[in-house]
Amino acid sequence: MNRIHKAFENKKAFIGFLTAGDPVLDKTVDYILDMEQAGASLIEIGIPFSDPIAEGPTIQEANVRALKNKVTTDDVFEMVKKVREKSDIPLCFMTYLNVVFHYGYDAFFKKCQEVGIDGIILPDLPYEESQEVKDVCYNYDVTLISMIAPTSKDRVEMIAKDAKGFIYLVSSMGVTGTREDTSFANNLEEIINHIHQVTDTPVAIGFGINKPEQVKEFKQYADGVIVGSAIVNIIKEHGAKADEPLKEYIQLLTNEL
Repeated sequence: MNRIHKAFENKKAFIGFLTAGDPVLDKTVDYILDMEQAGASLIEIGIPFSDPIAEGPTIQEANVRALKNKVTTDDVFEMVKKVREKSDIPLCFMTYLNVVFHYGYDAFFKKCQEVGIDGIILPDLPYEESQEVKDVCYNYDVTLISMIAPTSKDRVEMIAKDAKGFIYLVSSMGVTGTREDTSFANNLEEIINHIHQVTDTPVAIGFGINKPEQVKEFKQYADGVIVGSAIVNIIKEHGAKADEPLKEYIQLLTNEL
């Protein structure tokens, strides 16, 4: 059975992101386990890609570092298998349509099921064109996570009614990266209330969250928070020795949930 619902059971979810293969794949395994130990409820794993259009400089650079290590999609699958030998934490891929299309939809999602991936986030897949992917991924019990942006108010209801797993609410327009409080959209609570009127699917806010006070604010109306660039920055700074700084940082944030 798909594990994503476990991330939101009787608690607010902390969702952490990291790029597979940055700095090396063996450390990605360690860091996923560190994040779980520190209180993360679900981990998003970025598959390295040469043109990650939704990402800011921090995650773009992590993709470059991983690709310089010649990390392939098959390597990432093998890494997930190692995680699954030690952990049952919900895992989602975050990648781009070209990665999945190039691998082959059926082959990709079959492999996801084999290694224990629960969901996938595809930032460049428009909702209107998502059925082709859904038809395949749900055959293999992989949930396609819907994204809703602050500008998509007219489309919120349509996307929310169809959403499964959790809804990724983008905190502001633009690309990923740590943000100051003033750069978050001012209608996030309103959007979440609207979503909750039409679906029980939990909503997690992502893009830019990096401070305990932001987590404390968003937990009041969101079902979870997503932190990516700040985690990737810690890995960049400490390389293969990021275990303790990573755990300390995530504990600092999860203490607010």
